[in-house]
Amino acid sequence: MSEWVCGCCGRWRVSVELIRGRHRYRLVHRYPSRFGGGKNVLGEVGTVAELEELLRRRTPLSLADLREAA
Repeated sequence: MSEWVCGCCGRWRVSVELIRGRHRYRLVHRYPSRFGGGKNVLGEVGTVAELEELLRRRTPLSLADLREAA
């Protein structure tokens, strides 16, 4: 499984999983530990075009704002 995070704060994450031979992109918002931590799954899509639309609707980010997590 690979994962990308936003370059601004690291709280927005997109994970890529291979499920039954197909890639699934999951958008997650992580809360800072001072607010109790945790995460909120905002959506899961099957294509990069759908991921771009999901990012546009649910976050202030675009695909260009993401970088591979270390």
